[in-house]
Order: sequence, then C-alpha cells, then structure tokens
Amino acid sequence: MPMTTTSALPLPVPHADATVLDNAAWHSLAGPHAHFAVGGDLVKRYPEDVAPFVAVRTWDDPDVWDALRELVGPGADVGLSGFEGEIPADWQWVGGGEGVQLVETDALRTRPDDEAVELSAADAAEMIDIVARNQPGPFRPRTYELGRYIGIRRDGRLVAMAGERLHPTGWTEISAVAVDADHRRQGLASRLVLDVAFHIQQRGDRAMMHAAAANVGAIAAYERLGFALRRRNRFAAVRTPA
Repeated sequence: MPMTTTSALPLPVPHADATVLDNAAWHSLAGPHAHFAVGGDLVKRYPEDVAPFVAVRTWDDPDVWDALRELVGPGADVGLSGFEGEIPADWQWVGGGEGVQLVETDALRTRPDDEAVELSAADAAEMIDIVARNQPGPFRPRTYELGRYIGIRRDGRLVAMAGERLHPTGWTEISAVAVDADHRRQGLASRLVLDVAFHIQQRGDRAMMHAAAANVGAIAAYERLGFALRRRNRFAAVRTPA
C-alpha cells in the first residue's frame, strides 16, 4: 500500500534551519539526543522505555529495510514517518494516520507560569497516569528524560502537564500536553505551552509541535497561540517479517 507525505510551503523561521523538521526524529537522534540513540548510520531508535520512535536517515538507500528489521527484530510493529512508496512484499501493513507539524511564528508570545512546577523522576508515575487518562500521545517510563517537563497541581494532584520531546538541532518539540477533564476550559494547556516555549526560546531554540490531523480543536488552539502549519504528514505502522 503506498504511503505519501504532503507538505505546505515552509515558513521562514529565523535562527533555525527548518529543513531538519522534515525528518525531526532522525535529526534529534543524530544531534542533541545522540546519547539516547540505539542503531547505526542508517536507522536509529530511542530506547523502548524512553520513546517509541524509530528514525531512518534516508529511504533511498536499498539497505534500509534490512537495517530496520535488524534494529527492531522480527515480527515487530514499527512506525514509519516520511516514507513514500510501497513496503516490501514480506512486510505487513498494520495501519496509518494523518498528522500535522506546527511551528512557532512571530505571533507567539511566550511567558513563564508562576503556578507551573518542574517535574522529575520522582513524578514519573504521576506523569504516566495523567497521560493514560488523557491520551495526548505516547509516553514511556523515561520519556521525562528527553527534556524539561512541567505540571500544575491542585490539592497535591497533578492535573495538567506539558514538556519537551524531539530535539532536532535548533528546535524543540512541545509534547505531552494533557489536562484532566475536570480542569479543562481554564486555560491550563495554553499556559503550560507558553511556559515550555518560553524556556525553549531562552535556550536559543524554536518551538514546534505535532498533532493528529483529526484533533482540530487542539490545532486551532495552538494556532491562536501563535503556531502555524508547516507540513502535513502521513504516518504508517508496519510489521517486520517474522
């Protein structure tokens, strides 16, 4: 089954090379997140307890499928991003979806949040719990090690969270934006996104985000904050030969 990727025209982003965002996971693992990287020169992945992402340097190399299978093992499900074409005959199609990539614009007005607290290893169980309750995307036991994570507590309970995930050179992804149902419509998600973006900018990076294309409410909210669509992505899950 063919898998395609379509892109909007890249926005001019000062002080950062936006082309690395075309393959954000690879440029994270080959760059600032190299200390997490498992794999070789063609295919890399994060440790399974850190993040589920597998990155391919280029799909033009004929050895990429063998390298991918060697890295993840036989009969394993793996997500593909940025691939256009047909999967090999002995691989199995599992599923797919559409996503969007958003980048900050000059309209983004970041600020630190006085109520936000930084989260650490001591908060990992609560972070996993709030992700499980709200399903903002994959989060593993050591995902918090990828960057700075913050949260808001009410009566001691973690009710809102956001943090940093992929880190291609010059950019940092804002991810794991989660707010419990009984604390929504209070602006907590926006406050946390603006705080995370503030600290990203303080390091000299630019902020970017990914979202499921179907999550139109969240996309609209991020656009109101000052993010803009950069590209649309087709994501696919396949199973390696047994």
